[in-house]
Amino acid sequence: MNNKIKPIKEFTEILNTIKSAREKVYKQINATLIQLYWEIGKYVSQKVEKENWGKSIVQELSEYIQKNEPEIKGFSARNIWRMKQFYETYKDDQILSTLWAELSWSHHRRIMSLKAAEEREFYIRLCAKERYSVRELERLINTGTYERTILAQKNMSEAVKHLPQSAENIFKDTYVLDFLDLPVLHKEKDLQTALVNSLKDFILELGKNFSFIGQEYRLQVGNQDFHIDLLFFHRELQSLVAFELKTEKFKPEFMGQLEFYLEALDRDVKLPNENPSIGVLLCREKDNEVVEYAISRSASPTLIADYETKLIPKDLLRKKLNEFYNLLENKDEKR
Repeated sequence: MNNKIKPIKEFTEILNTIKSAREKVYKQINATLIQLYWEIGKYVSQKVEKENWGKSIVQELSEYIQKNEPEIKGFSARNIWRMKQFYETYKDDQILSTLWAELSWSHHRRIMSLKAAEEREFYIRLCAKERYSVRELERLINTGTYERTILAQKNMSEAVKHLPQSAENIFKDTYVLDFLDLPVLHKEKDLQTALVNSLKDFILELGKNFSFIGQEYRLQVGNQDFHIDLLFFHRELQSLVAFELKTEKFKPEFMGQLEFYLEALDRDVKLPNENPSIGVLLCREKDNEVVEYAISRSASPTLIADYETKLIPKDLLRKKLNEFYNLLENKDEKR
């Protein structure tokens, strides 16, 4: 029996070695290709600026490449103009230059379509860090992940902002749960069950560093049992993250329950090498002014968020983000 098991283990190791080598080769090829596109974009950009190259010359360039090297693909006139755009979009940003090679050309084409430099940088960093596919990137953009992540800053306690590990760009102001097949009126148990049944999609919405620990996670304090709706562990933060689900509007009294759970987690569950536990109240809706009052004196790392079962219009998210930036500017002026 051992003779049968041992080769399978060895075969798996060899297969993993092949996969690892293939991944390295792909990364090298991709990095070389992106650098090539950068150089061509730079060349064409300078020619347009200094020698007034226009559409006809770029079209001739494309045809010349295809005629002399017909096996080489990807150098249509349209794609050459995209290379020029690629260079001009990032030529003055030295910080991002180290991340370009981490993304495919398809990633760059999608991200370049975004107007705001801050938003482009956000998605470049996120995709380089989390290795999101182009399909996943498309969903992140369509669901307004950038806006929802920035807006989360106003609904988190100061304790979250001062964790040993930075929680920046990890949590969201609103979570889009459009992948759930829930009726308009639903109970907390229905929401909890649906999230667990769609865990893969939920973790994509949360972020890839979230690892699921349990549903109705039991805490014993004294002679009583308490249950956390959903418990996760965040690998980068090295923190337990408790999600409490509410299918109604946020109420300040919800905070006491969540803070109690965090205290129990830190005393009885958290390992010595881990950071303080974090709590997320996921409510059906919230009044931001009520939330601000509720978290202003909270000493626990807590975040108040709401959820939507349908996609949020990007215009609405952008409006909320502009209001948030204006609020920050007004606060700075008063100091």
